[in-house]
Amino acid sequence: MAKRFFTLGRMLLLGSLACFIVGYLLGSIPTGYLVARARGVDLRQVGSGNIGATNAFRVLGRGPGLVVLAGDALKGYLACTVGYQSCLRLLEACGVAAGASEVARVMAGLGAVLGHTYTFWLRFRGGKGIATSAGVFAALAPWALAVALAGWILVLACFRYVSLASIAAAVLLPAMVWVMREHAFLCWVTTLVGVLVIARHHANLKRLWLGTEPKVQWRGGHRA
Repeated sequence: MAKRFFTLGRMLLLGSLACFIVGYLLGSIPTGYLVARARGVDLRQVGSGNIGATNAFRVLGRGPGLVVLAGDALKGYLACTVGYQSCLRLLEACGVAAGASEVARVMAGLGAVLGHTYTFWLRFRGGKGIATSAGVFAALAPWALAVALAGWILVLACFRYVSLASIAAAVLLPAMVWVMREHAFLCWVTTLVGVLVIARHHANLKRLWLGTEPKVQWRGGHRA
């Protein structure tokens, strides 16, 4: 019995670790940086200095901003679907037993978010994780994501602060995952991701407090 338990634990550990690494590599693809560089711009040197979609919208405009937004979300979604499945199949092909599990799938998503926020390609400078997290939870907890997205839209419409809307979504998402009684490991990881996203908005929180945070301009001007 103990031997079987140890074997199952080793399979889960191997699968989870491998999926985390694959997720991190996918998440670390610097979409915003690459799109901007293709236009001769280094996002790290302009605007907020962030390589995420919000700064891409501000600096590059709507079209490139949408490409960055879609790319950042897609890599999160792919980490929990294609990346997760391919990783386990590759391990099996190499003769390494790695059990498929919700834990391994969640670890792939966590890896993607961390890869986006701390990409090693850019000396561990990345985005704030909103779009990539949305892609991850589109695969892991779509109903909770739908509620968080609705909250994001509502806060943005009322206050016109992208950062405030993102922080609200970072609170709503883990709350809804807990309310919907999802997998326990997913609940804790979602909470961790929410805390990480809020922490990445520390500069925005300071500007919101001082009243200097730029607002979205619905007509003309640039998006905040």
